[in-house]
This record gives sequence, structure tokens and C-alpha cells, in this order.
Amino acid sequence: MKTYQIEIQKFKAAANNLHGQVVFKVDTLVAPRTPPEGIEPSTLLVMTEENARVLMVLLKAQIAEFDSKKPKSRHGRHG
Repeated sequence: MKTYQIEIQKFKAAANNLHGQVVFKVDTLVAPRTPPEGIEPSTLLVMTEENARVLMVLLKAQIAEFDSKKPKSRHGRHG
């Protein structure tokens, strides 16, 4: 398996696709990564706190869009 370090430079957009996936358009720096000996290989996704906050806002918006497309339950609250 090849591993990379992916550094998010900027989130440009987010959208939901027909397959139930959230797709992000981003500017990134991608570099091959060789993990230290004895450590499970994995790719790292690195971002600043500012970009993490942008990601959170984008995710909340996309999840709200998914939720708005689901049929509303007819079993509302009683009371």
C-alpha cells in the first residue's frame, strides 16, 4: 500500500452526490510518506485549525442537505 501526507491548503466547495457521498473540492499538497519501521502504514490528512473549522461547517451543511432529502417520519412526538 502506498501512503501519503495530504496537507489541506484550502477547502473550495462541498456537495453531495447521487451515491450518498460528500465530495470536497480542495487545494492540497500531497507527498509520499514512508512510515517509521514497526508502525502500521497509513496516509495522514493534515490541516490547520482554521481549515478544520471550515471542514466542520461544510460537513454540517452537507449533512443537513442529506437530512432534508429524507422522508419525514409520521411518528412525531406525542405530548
